[in-house]
Amino acid sequence: MSYIQSNYINNNDAQIFNNIKNSTDKKAQLKKVANEFESMFITKMIGLMDKTVDREGGIFGKESKYQDTFKEFVFQEVGRSLASNERTSFGFAKQIYNQMERYVQ
Repeated sequence: MSYIQSNYINNNDAQIFNNIKNSTDKKAQLKKVANEFESMFITKMIGLMDKTVDREGGIFGKESKYQDTFKEFVFQEVGRSLASNERTSFGFAKQIYNQMERYVQ
């Protein structure tokens, strides 16, 4: 992971954490955490799927650290987009929220 990529991810994670922490309602915090968990899961899944692709002789040539950095950004945004849309969500966030809701006041 490059310096730029890790710095961006750390800043982005901090913004997400602060956004969740600044919510006054505990159930709203739980909903945000559940959505972020689903987003992270989808992002990781897409990244792992991408590693299974055979790139030898591909149209883009060899992989580079710049492509890897760009792909991580794209995968993160795709994961967030899929998780935040009710039609494309995997449903993990909803299940987590429903199961944990009773423990939050």
